[in-house]
Amino acid sequence: MTFFKNKLAVTIIVLSVSFLILIGVSVKREKASAVENGVGSVLNLIQEVVYKSADTVKENLSSIFSFSKIKQENDELRRKNIELENKLIEYNSALKENESLRQMLDFKNQNSEYSYEGCNIIGKSGGNFLDGFIIDKGSKDNIRKGMVVITPRGLVGQITSTASNWAVVQSISNENIAVSGMVESTNETGIVKGYKDADNKLLAKLYFLPQDSAVKKGDVILTSGYGNFYPKNIRIGQVVDIEEDKGKIMKNAIIEPYVDFNKLEELLIVIPKDIRDIKY
Repeated sequence: MTFFKNKLAVTIIVLSVSFLILIGVSVKREKASAVENGVGSVLNLIQEVVYKSADTVKENLSSIFSFSKIKQENDELRRKNIELENKLIEYNSALKENESLRQMLDFKNQNSEYSYEGCNIIGKSGGNFLDGFIIDKGSKDNIRKGMVVITPRGLVGQITSTASNWAVVQSISNENIAVSGMVESTNETGIVKGYKDADNKLLAKLYFLPQDSAVKKGDVILTSGYGNFYPKNIRIGQVVDIEEDKGKIMKNAIIEPYVDFNKLEELLIVIPKDIRDIKY
């Protein structure tokens, strides 16, 4: 009987100790879980910051690479644009040159009784182009005083002096140069001389038209060809105004020349087949 009592006491003690141990382990586990949870929370926060930082860096790097690529593409587009602009300039220049050559060829074909010599301007003979300009052809090229100089757009002027390898040309805007002119629409003739308006614009004026002349603004003035001095039908300019000189019972037509004397290019000297036709 005593044995069973002792065994029961031992059993109760063992169970009690085991229960206490389990309680202790549970308490420690709960404390550990709290620490683990705290550490986990901190780690999670750090991980979140790291991930966000990585995303930001990634986005910034992506933006940098993207900007670099865009800049490279823009530089390439800019280069191509410059190339296209240069090609357009070359095309327009070639087109203009071809048009000038075509106009020259048309004039030559329509006036085959003359020969033509191309020349370039190499200087001025005075303070400005009104005083005349120098060309790179002279007497050794059979160029003579009195010969006519033209461009594809129309009449420039007349050679007034020559040397061996150069000559002086005075334009029709110079008052010392006189040209026999004709109104294309009426065939009425007069004398064209240089003229400057109140603003010093280089113009010309067709003098001695009849009082009842039907000349009007917009009419085209051509060389008449009288006296074999200038070839016929060279374009001189367009009428921009009409004057009535009642005292002399006549009209004068103010002309704007087709040629821009500040931008002279592609000059041609008109040479008669028989240079004895030139009247000095």
